[in-house]
This record gives sequence, structure tokens and C-alpha cells, in this order.
Amino acid sequence: MNLLLDTHVLLWAAGASPRLTDDARALIEDPANAVFFSAASLWEVAIKNALGYVDFRFDPRLLRRGLLENGYSELPVRGTHAVAVDVLPPIHKDPFDRILVAQAQIEGLTLLTSDAVVARYPGPIRAV
Repeated sequence: MNLLLDTHVLLWAAGASPRLTDDARALIEDPANAVFFSAASLWEVAIKNALGYVDFRFDPRLLRRGLLENGYSELPVRGTHAVAVDVLPPIHKDPFDRILVAQAQIEGLTLLTSDAVVARYPGPIRAV
């Protein structure tokens, strides 16, 4: 399975947080699965870290390097992802979550999310 991690799941996996569920950990660590992170998640971390959000106290450069060193694949944000956001139902207002949903849909990735609202979108999304 090809997995795209939402930003919280990504940070919890990178930081070995106890908030990462056993289900999510098993999927991420399964060698049969390819794990992707979005450039949008790095952008979100950079913005929210600079604004002082407690949950986002990560250096985005070190985070990116660590993810790549641990075998995660980076998914750039493409124009096709950006324009796909306009057809998403207005379930969630957060632009970062909306671009992740669009990326998962377009790229055929299963989005792993801890957000019950994001999990309501149609398509390949799995709440963990």
C-alpha cells in the first residue's frame, strides 16, 4: 500500500510519539508499504513552528532530512493537486488538510490521518 501521512501522523512518527497509534505504526513500519510525506506538511510545520505552535516544534529542514534518511518519499505539491482542491466538498477549512486530501486522491495514495473530520472525505483515507 502507498501511504501519505497527514502532518500530525508524520510528526508523531518522526518524533516516536506515544500519540501515534499502534495501527498507524504498524502500517508505517510494514516493509510492504511505501510511505510518503507531502511538501505541504513541511510548509505547515515551517509556518506553525515559526508562530510558536507547541505541536509543531520541529525544524523543518531537519525533519525533511530525517524523513528522507529513514526511507520516506517526498511528494511535491503540483498544479494538478492545487486545482483539485476546488472540487473537494467543504468538509474541512484547513488548506493544508485539503491539499493532502487532493494529493491522496490524485496520486492514488491512502492518506493516514488522525483527524476525524478529514477522514470524512471520500477517497482513499484511513483514520488512525
